Amino acid sequence: MPQPDESALVVLVPEAESLVAPTRMQFDRSAIRGMPAHITVLYPFRHPDDLSSDVLSELRSVFAQVSCFKFRLSGLCGFPGVIYLAPEPFEPFDALTREIASQFPDTPPYGGAYKDPVPHLTVAQKPPAPSLTEVSFQFLNSAGPKLPLDCTAMAVSLAVKRSGQWRVGPCFALAGGLRST
Repeated sequence: MPQPDESALVVLVPEAESLVAPTRMQFDRSAIRGMPAHITVLYPFRHPDDLSSDVLSELRSVFAQVSCFKFRLSGLCGFPGVIYLAPEPFEPFDALTREIASQFPDTPPYGGAYKDPVPHLTVAQKPPAPSLTEVSFQFLNSAGPKLPLDCTAMAVSLAVKRSGQWRVGPCFALAGGLRST
């Protein structure tokens, strides 16, 4: 079955990549399709064909008003079918999601499926993970001693999925962060 083309706004978490990649590349559908370690700000966003220069300019403007911030990934959490690392504090991610959703009301977080989406960095999903309990145990044995992990959100990236593969595109700097690309 063909995958729909879509986009997402994400905070990439390069500090976590080496820690989570071995598990994510086996058990996280987005990683298998090319998405780096990230915390979602808004998914789904606009169809890739609707990402005009005006939309990109508006994103750049909105994110330039938000200061970069530090957060920590300290423990494994879960909800049905997913295990994840939760950012602490989570409030800056909630604020980013609320702000961008208010600027683009036609793109509610997760299509409106969840009243209060939980910011998270997915480690594994079922499927493809046969048992999240076993994956959790293995992940904590290998990665647990390296937690907590201090991270900094410096930008929001636009990721586009076409033909089933994610590619990270433009990066929008948060105030005091990296330059936009």
